Amino acid sequence: MVNTEIPKNYSASPSSFSGTPLLTINSDVAVDHESSNAFEGPEKLLEVWFSASFNSLPVATAPAGLKVVPAEVWKDMLELVNCKVLSILESEHVDAYLLSESSMFVFPHKLILKTCGTTTLLRGLPKILEIAALKAGFPHVAANAKAGTYATAKPYRVFYSRKNFKFPERQRGPHRSWRDEVYSLDQLFLRGSAYMIGKMNGEHWYLYLTEPDTILTPPATPTPERRETETKLLELPIANGSLTAHDNYDDDHDETLEILMTDLDEETANQFYLDNASAVAEDRYYRGDYKAHIDTKQHLGDINGLHSNDGKTANPRFLKTIEEDVDVFSNTSSDPADLGSSDSETLIYPEELNTEGHPLGTIVSESCGLSDVYPVSKYPDARIDAYMFEPCGFSANGVIPAPTGRDATHYFTVHVTPEPHCSYASFETNVPNKQTGRETADVIEQVVNIFKPRRFSVTLFEGVKTEDDDDHDDTGSGSVAAKKTETVQKQVARKGSRLDQIPGYKRVERIVHDLEGYELVFKHYVKDGWKGGAPRLGEVDGPPTI
Repeated sequence: MVNTEIPKNYSASPSSFSGTPLLTINSDVAVDHESSNAFEGPEKLLEVWFSASFNSLPVATAPAGLKVVPAEVWKDMLELVNCKVLSILESEHVDAYLLSESSMFVFPHKLILKTCGTTTLLRGLPKILEIAALKAGFPHVAANAKAGTYATAKPYRVFYSRKNFKFPERQRGPHRSWRDEVYSLDQLFLRGSAYMIGKMNGEHWYLYLTEPDTILTPPATPTPERRETETKLLELPIANGSLTAHDNYDDDHDETLEILMTDLDEETANQFYLDNASAVAEDRYYRGDYKAHIDTKQHLGDINGLHSNDGKTANPRFLKTIEEDVDVFSNTSSDPADLGSSDSETLIYPEELNTEGHPLGTIVSESCGLSDVYPVSKYPDARIDAYMFEPCGFSANGVIPAPTGRDATHYFTVHVTPEPHCSYASFETNVPNKQTGRETADVIEQVVNIFKPRRFSVTLFEGVKTEDDDDHDDTGSGSVAAKKTETVQKQVARKGSRLDQIPGYKRVERIVHDLEGYELVFKHYVKDGWKGGAPRLGEVDGPPTI
């Protein structure tokens, strides 16, 4: 009989080999995407760190940190965010949750939550802090039980960011404006910093982050006056901002690359419609069956009769069923039309390859080239968990163990909204350059070639680690801070020229900013010769509405 499941030895299968990431699929979830004709693709991204690295968990914390938390507990939290869990890809260092609206990654020491549409991500943050305290044992303080939380873990650092929304008027809860989001975060944390990076009347990106060893906001007092965090506007290249490397930072090679793509090429975007994906799957299915048929005939020594006597060829929909497992995802150039019609009977096409779900998601991840970004030839234990939505839309999480097996596991995540009037695709990864052996620009170029956007933005966040001898100025030629800034400037200059040269695109904006413990690079690109796309206005800056 024909095997319609994802084959165990398929290169993009999330559960190919024992001892590698394990996939759990939640078959009870019926994905109910927003039925609106305009879907908000740009995601809200939250990172909550509870220690500087997985090697520095507090003593009283569970050895596995946040990974000890049961999936059901995270699912309850995600109810507040208004999204569901589709599947879970488990590995030693990170558990990757594929959601109905984007993704969540749970490491021992940090949690990354990324959601699109009109989800209410920040409503889940107090619950995340409570879960870290009560389930994982991170240091905490008592919380306001009347508000529904009983403990609040003390995070090490918190990062919240997003691109400008396409349809901000449709957002809900604390996400109706950036000012509302900042206000919501200020209710939890002291001394946060807020930034708007880019042009207010064009493409821009928002960022909120806390200082290392984040201080929680005390309970509300009768005094109404409280400082509201001001959003700083970064429009010009800044090379000597507020660099203050933090001695406790020790998460080696911490870097996060985001590629935020809009106005996708329509023909390319068609790959992410269910009908198109099903057609690709059908082609591979019948080609795979034909190859198995030929292999079986040769094995039996019976290769006669493959062509009919009258020279006519069979309809590829009518092939002889092979009574053995067949790799329905095999990609071969053989032509099933060469099989004689006299030797065929109706083959039942599996329904799984006509409906939304993981099988079609796996097909698309292969056919569009996504699985080649971190190929199994170099990362044999890498696994992709992908999902195709109906009538369109695509999401995928990738878990990428280091080739040597000695370093922590990293991730990438992709989400696609292909409709022409709101087309958008995002790619995010924390796989470090030293592990890929490629420059950041090479990864960007490969991803951009998959989606062919007419414009896209890149954000690159890299940790800056202080060496002990950085604190000694043995030359007497200037301040330590000036020398650190000069070093960072040289690093940016080295990578800047290559990042500015993405074939087929013009870099129209570049901003570099030094944050506490991190270097941030923001760049915006437009396709050569493209004249479309009016700039979007910034959000209305009014008082907080929450």
